[in-house]
Amino acid sequence: MEKYNRPKRLRRCQLSVPGSSEKMIRKAASLDLDYVFLDLEDAVAPNKKKEARGIVVEALNTLDFGRTTRCVRINDTSTPYCYGDIIEVVTGARENVDVIMLTKPFQPADLLFVDKLLSQLEADLGLKKKIGLECLIEEVEAMIAVNEIAASTPRLEALIFGIGDYSASQGVPFSEIEGKGNYPADIWHYQRHRLIMACRANGLDAIDGPFPDFSDSDQYRIECQRAQILGAVGKWAIHPSQIEIAQEVYSPTPEEVERARTISKLYADALENGLGAVTYEGKMIDIAVVRLLQNTLDKADLIGM
Repeated sequence: MEKYNRPKRLRRCQLSVPGSSEKMIRKAASLDLDYVFLDLEDAVAPNKKKEARGIVVEALNTLDFGRTTRCVRINDTSTPYCYGDIIEVVTGARENVDVIMLTKPFQPADLLFVDKLLSQLEADLGLKKKIGLECLIEEVEAMIAVNEIAASTPRLEALIFGIGDYSASQGVPFSEIEGKGNYPADIWHYQRHRLIMACRANGLDAIDGPFPDFSDSDQYRIECQRAQILGAVGKWAIHPSQIEIAQEVYSPTPEEVERARTISKLYADALENGLGAVTYEGKMIDIAVVRLLQNTLDKADLIGM
């Protein structure tokens, strides 16, 4: 397997933008956010998909996205569009595309197809950087195989829980997607937990998928918090109004960062004195606590806090 050092990227919020809308893409490029993906899949009608490739390439080559990671969501491997999406976008945008997002994989072979095609294009075009890969887990078959998918290729950087299509695959009512159903708790607790565990075991970022009612900011915040508590690093936004909420929920507070640094230094000083544990604010601090706090410090370093 080809060696690939995964870059560290902020994914607190991934904004979805239709690849066929020049206006919406220009708006997205002006926003201060971690990550944007230009969508060639569900947001584009079948008779506009090939045309949208050119719009996406032009945007990637001419617009200044600033610090934002630039991703393109392609159609799945069962469609006649997948290979063309990859070839036209990568050939046209070259180093101006950072990540390719694959939809609806059912098994590791789907990711390996994209991985091999990207490797051939990178070699043929002489690209100076490798293009990242992430994919949606949005079918029950993919959720069952999530561990194998997560381990399929070193190019893979993240998995996303695709709540909408997954609901259709499992037969879950639409009302549950909006958080207004009759299920007594978080209906997605198991799926989120399973996906996040697979990601953590394989060094990947875990991302929570879309929340359709962008007018309901309170429920969107709740959904962000549910996945963040389990270990997800970010959530999708389908509207700019959701960006600030996601980036806030998936960021440590300055107080949390300061406390983590204080405790880590205190523990390091204790080790130098031959102690394996130390007391802080009436609580025992050992290596397990410091390891937990390292997640906060890693995120703070990425953000620049």
